[in-house]
Amino acid sequence: MNKIVLNIGLLIFCLSIIFFSQRQMPIVEVLYKSLIIFIISTIILSVGAYILMKTFESNEEKNNNEKTKILGNQNEQL
Repeated sequence: MNKIVLNIGLLIFCLSIIFFSQRQMPIVEVLYKSLIIFIISTIILSVGAYILMKTFESNEEKNNNEKTKILGNQNEQL
């Protein structure tokens, strides 16, 4: 998952370099702004991926608990 997040962040970095260079900005300013956008987008994507993975894990645990059967009569309580 980390590789996917990093690759998407690098894609955003490259696209932002193209976007800012079209604005006739100095190269240092283009790289600076693109780097800031890369860092922010990578952090946001990482947090989103972490939340998504935790959601899937909690749903998986819930489904595993529902599949177990208690031996004996269904009317009996433990």
